Amino acid sequence: MNLPNMADAKRRTKKEIKILYDDYNSDEYSELGKDKKYLILTYGCQMNVHDSENIAGIMEDVGYTRTEDMDEANVIIVNTCAIRENAHNKAEGMLGRIKHLKETKDITVIFCGCMAQEEKLVNKIVKNKWIDIICGTHNYHKIPEYIAKLNKEKNICEVYSMEGDVIENLPVTRDSLYTAWVNIQYGCDKFCTYCIVPYTRGKQRSRLSEDIINEVRELYNNGYSEVTLLGQNVNAYGKDFDNGYDFATLLGEVSQTGIPRIRFVTSHPWDFTDKMIEVISKCDNIMPYIHLPIQSGSDRILKLMGRKYTIKEYLELVKKIRDHIPNVSITTDIIVGFPGETEEDFEMTLDIVNKVKYDLAYTFIYSPRESTPAASMKDDTPLSVKKGRLARLNELINKYALESNQKMLNNTYNVLLIGESDKKNKFMGYTENMKLVNVKCDESYVGKIVPVKITDVKTWSLDGEINDR
Repeated sequence: MNLPNMADAKRRTKKEIKILYDDYNSDEYSELGKDKKYLILTYGCQMNVHDSENIAGIMEDVGYTRTEDMDEANVIIVNTCAIRENAHNKAEGMLGRIKHLKETKDITVIFCGCMAQEEKLVNKIVKNKWIDIICGTHNYHKIPEYIAKLNKEKNICEVYSMEGDVIENLPVTRDSLYTAWVNIQYGCDKFCTYCIVPYTRGKQRSRLSEDIINEVRELYNNGYSEVTLLGQNVNAYGKDFDNGYDFATLLGEVSQTGIPRIRFVTSHPWDFTDKMIEVISKCDNIMPYIHLPIQSGSDRILKLMGRKYTIKEYLELVKKIRDHIPNVSITTDIIVGFPGETEEDFEMTLDIVNKVKYDLAYTFIYSPRESTPAASMKDDTPLSVKKGRLARLNELINKYALESNQKMLNNTYNVLLIGESDKKNKFMGYTENMKLVNVKCDESYVGKIVPVKITDVKTWSLDGEINDR
C-alpha cells in the first residue's frame, strides 16, 4: 500500500524524467473484462476528461464494454478533481451512492484522479475498506494490473507522491469523432499559493515534440478537424527540456500538419511570449481564442497568489494579443474572496473586467485546498460578502459577454458542427473564436466546418443558419 504524501508531492528533485513507450502492456490481461462492463464518472477539468478517455481505452483494451448505466456496471471508476470545492463535493456525494449500490451487488469500485493524491482524504477513505482500488494521477495505466490483483488482495491503494514519467502509447477511446484532446505536458511547477495541481499532478513533464506531432498527424489522417493542445500551463511547454524548443515552436510545427483547427489551454500570462503571438497571427489554422486567467485585478492579491505578473503587464499582453490576432476572443478565470481580499481589491477586479471586456469568464469563490500556502492565510471575509461580490462580478461578465456576441449578429462565421444541441431540432458547434452556435440544419452537416449566419444572440450562445450560397 502506497498512501499519498503531500510533502513528498511538493519536492522537485533533479531526477531525470523518462519517456516510456512500453510501460503499458495489456497482453497478460486481454481477457480480464470478458463479458463485463465498466462505467467512468469524471469530475473536473479537461485534463481529467482526457485521462478518462485513456482509462476507457485501457478498459476496452482488456475486454470490458462501456455502459452508462450504473446498475449494469461490473466496474465503476470515479475519476476526480481536487481544484474546486464543487467538484470535490460532487465526487464525495457520488461515492455515497456507489456505497449503497455495492451493498446490493458485486462491483469493483476504483477511486482515482487528483482527489486520490490528497493525503488527508485518502487516509480517511482507505479505512472504509469498501473502495477496492485507489490510484493517483501517475499510474492509472496500471488499473488492469490492480483489478487482476484483487483476487489475491482485498484492497489496493497505490498513489505515487513523486514526479511521474511520461507514459506513451496508451490506448484511447475518444468522446468525439471530430475534436480531440492532445496532451503536450503533465504537471506544473508554478505553485500558485491557492492551487493544489503541483501536488496532485507533480513536476512539469513535457512530451517529446515528435510524439505530439505524430499524434496530431494521425488524428488528421483519421478525419479529425480540431485538436486542443492540453496542459496545466501549455505555454511553459519545453522549459523542462532546456534546449530552446518552446511552445511557440511546437505550435508552428503542429500547424504544418494541416489539421484544420488548433486550440490550446490553459495559458499562464507569465509565459505568454511575443513569439507565440507571432506564430498564432501567421497560422490560419491556429484559432483566435485565448484563455488567459487573470485571477484578480489587484496587484497585492496577485502577489499573495504567487502569480508573478502585474496588472500593467497583463494589460500590455492583452493589447498585444488584440493588436496582432484579428477577431480574437479572450476568456479568463477569476477567484473572488481570496484570503485578505478587501472591497478595494475587489473593485480593482471589476476595473480589469471593464478594461478587458472578456468574452467569457469562469468565476469562483475561493475555496482552501489542503497543504497549499493560501489555506493557512487569514481569511476573515464573511461568505455572504464573497457571494455578493461574485454576483456583482457575474453581472458585469454577463454584460460584456452579451455585448461581444451582439457584434456577431447578421454576420457569417465558419462553425465546426460537432453534435446535437440541447435546443430542439438543432445541432451545435463552435466558431473559430470559440463561440457556441446552435444551428437548425440537416444532420449531414455534423463533423463539417460550414459557414453559418448568426440570426439571434444570447449571453452564452448564438443561433444561426447555414449560409452556403
